[in-house]
Amino acid sequence: MHNNSKFMQLELAFLQNWDDLRFFLAIARHGSLAGAARELQVNHSTVFRRLNALENAYGVRLFERLPTGYVLTEGGEDLLERAARVGELMDDLNRRLVGRDYRLSGTIRLTTTDTLAESFLHLHLKRFHDLHPDIVLEVVTDNLFFDLSRREADVALRPADNPPEHLLGRELATVAWGVYGSIDYLAERRAPRRKQDLAQHAIISGDDSLAGVPAIRWLKSQVPESAVIYRSSSFGVQFAAAKAGCGLAVLPCILADPSPELTRVLGPIRDLASGLWLLTHTDLRDTVRIRAFMEFMTEAIRGDRARLAGS
Repeated sequence: MHNNSKFMQLELAFLQNWDDLRFFLAIARHGSLAGAARELQVNHSTVFRRLNALENAYGVRLFERLPTGYVLTEGGEDLLERAARVGELMDDLNRRLVGRDYRLSGTIRLTTTDTLAESFLHLHLKRFHDLHPDIVLEVVTDNLFFDLSRREADVALRPADNPPEHLLGRELATVAWGVYGSIDYLAERRAPRRKQDLAQHAIISGDDSLAGVPAIRWLKSQVPESAVIYRSSSFGVQFAAAKAGCGLAVLPCILADPSPELTRVLGPIRDLASGLWLLTHTDLRDTVRIRAFMEFMTEAIRGDRARLAGS
């Protein structure tokens, strides 16, 4: 009974303080302070401090601190189901309130990949800002598909074959990938003529955080582990490493083709082509600034279709 009273107090606290709920749910989702910090866009120490303050305030231990990560205690598991319901209600209310905003002002949070942002997106974002100077753009670059339902972002511009069904949007273009090497690197080694030749080269690849990305899965299927001499969690860093002559890398054509230091040696690779989708949540479709951004980007990206397809 005593524990039930504490959990009822925590539920009430979550209703009164949305931030506490966000921190608790983020740690539960990721099983780590670092993962929660990335989602919430705060420092690792902030998550640690907020969790300790929450547990100390109500005398309830919510997570076991294990070497492998943060695991919910029995009490934390009991609270999670209730907290998730409160979180869904708060997310729904937040989206509906934003969806009724009819001003061409405010903030738009855009999630996309680092390669799309670096290769062509900022020119379009500048033009959009010139047209709508009262709208603030926040760009979050990550290879993870942010959850628009939880308002981690308002709009997503991402390569995808099957985007979530609850999102609203359209496929704007095809994103092509190829294998690239620097002029200096290729001056010392014969360029591969077919994918089987890649095993004879030094390879730049992704780390474990990119294991689910099609380009990295494809590369892993083509070359032995011993061929990989450089790994990074960012395709932007892999792009820089290829330009520096570290080895061959699989990169989006729109990022690598304009670089005078790089030569495309294979591709576009048919198996890696994917659709480029512009998506938002259905609750936000009537928000004027979101609608204006979606319409603007749809027209802007049409002019980039050939470059995105590696033509």
